[in-house]
Amino acid sequence: MDTYADLVFLGGRVVTVDAEFSVASALAVTGGVISAVGGRDDVAPLVGPGTRVVDLRGATLLPGINDSHLHGCAFGMATPPLSLDLGHPAVASLTDVAEAVREAVGRVPGGQWITGHGWDTGYLDECVSDPSRLPSRRDLDAVSPDHPVVLYSFSGHATWVNSKALELIGVDRDTVAPPGGAIVVDEAGEPTGLLHEGAQALVQNALPPLSRQERTDAIRSNLATLARLGVTSYTEPGLGPGGDGIMRGALGAETLDVYRRLLADGELTARLGVLLLPTGMASTAEEFARTLTALGKPGDADPRRLAILGVKIFADGIVPNKTSWMHEPYIGGGCGSLCVGGETDTERTAEIDAMIRHAHAAGHQLGVHVTGDRACDTVADAFAAAMAEHPRPDARHYVIHGDFLTAHSMKVLAAHGFGVNMNPTIKWTVADMEEEFVGAERAAYAWPYRDAIDAGVRVASGSDAPVTSPDWRQGVATMMLRESKAAGRVSGPEQCIGLAEAIRTYTIDAAWQDFADDWKGSLEPGKVADLCVLDGDLLTADPHDIPEMPVVLTVVDGQVVHDTLRD
Repeated sequence: MDTYADLVFLGGRVVTVDAEFSVASALAVTGGVISAVGGRDDVAPLVGPGTRVVDLRGATLLPGINDSHLHGCAFGMATPPLSLDLGHPAVASLTDVAEAVREAVGRVPGGQWITGHGWDTGYLDECVSDPSRLPSRRDLDAVSPDHPVVLYSFSGHATWVNSKALELIGVDRDTVAPPGGAIVVDEAGEPTGLLHEGAQALVQNALPPLSRQERTDAIRSNLATLARLGVTSYTEPGLGPGGDGIMRGALGAETLDVYRRLLADGELTARLGVLLLPTGMASTAEEFARTLTALGKPGDADPRRLAILGVKIFADGIVPNKTSWMHEPYIGGGCGSLCVGGETDTERTAEIDAMIRHAHAAGHQLGVHVTGDRACDTVADAFAAAMAEHPRPDARHYVIHGDFLTAHSMKVLAAHGFGVNMNPTIKWTVADMEEEFVGAERAAYAWPYRDAIDAGVRVASGSDAPVTSPDWRQGVATMMLRESKAAGRVSGPEQCIGLAEAIRTYTIDAAWQDFADDWKGSLEPGKVADLCVLDGDLLTADPHDIPEMPVVLTVVDGQVVHDTLRD
């Protein structure tokens, strides 16, 4: 034979994720491409003297996982050793957070900023016992009177700082929050140290932006984690001028330059898709259009390794901050609103319509951050109106998050070939907490996977890391079980989906979102060899056990990037 395979897998469950979701037992890889799929006899002729033959011993071979919504640079910056880990179970109380900060104070020079990520009031004992008890600068001042402290919530929509940080950024009782933001104050009108949504820019603008080396280190850390998890592709959902004020510029335009350098140096060990982020929250349609035009359409050095896919827009906020735009009021009142420029709902709706219309007419794919049901309807209708005004085949616009996607939204998205990017690990994390904001019925419905798939909407799944860990195994279990992280309660059992459907959201349908389903996302001859091997038989596993099934091998473009089989 002229060409032998580089890799051959035998004796396993080869989950192809083809149209029939067929399962084979053997697969061969030649020159970075899948060259055969079937049984032992189909791959045996391809085995040569230099072929690595892997006996799977019943393990599961999957297409490489595509996390279709993951902030890679931010995730690297938000995890140790680059930041304090304040997520559950690393900390369980406000006291634990203060202790972590106290230890950091002892390690860093005087006056240096201390950063942490991942705090969640749903998992802090004092806040769980008393929902009115919120993190405060006073929780931090005693342990860090001289070091400014900035602690980012798990969601990225709230920041907690101490008094020294407030002093340095010049925030006091007379400070007016930026549009679309809130400076939380106590009964005396003094800032508590919590900044919501757009007000986070007050501290972001005071922090030194990430250096090129810090960005590089963060992305390398992220890539190493993804390789260990079997993630071979991901979407950076928003890099550009609109991200310059988010997490010290981790979502800024310079991060894209660092990715390009890593690609050129052969260090980009996962495929990357990027949405451009022209503006952040509270921008106007005029500002958005002007900035987007100035960005132009960057060329792709290697579109199968680093592709500029489209444009991101923020439409509203998140439920725990009561900034998602809802049809019905939150418990305690208020319906939230769109987070774009404008004084009234009508004006803001016109602004988001104009942004979507402009980006669509310019030929961009659109990914729109939208969570509330009223906001989802508004965005879906805006997609449809833009398509009617400027017909474009296969635009593949999609709703990002879509927590409370309605039947109307689903119908509109499906009719036009649009999609939704949902977040099962966020559902797992917040399911119990959301009831206090929207009640039991709406909280159970959040992230309606079953209804969206049944409506014909293309559904992809992403972690939104660093909001949650990019562990797709937990995502699959959550889609099948709908059990919550804190209490293990089932939240919305009617929205459960099956294993095959769940895997599709992380593989072929995520590839569809990337305009790449014709060359990645399934294990079929001629497609790229992006592979993930999971120890054990995924197809017969109890869903509760899936999160603990080890990833033992990861292959990107035929190259092994993670391997414990040879350890």
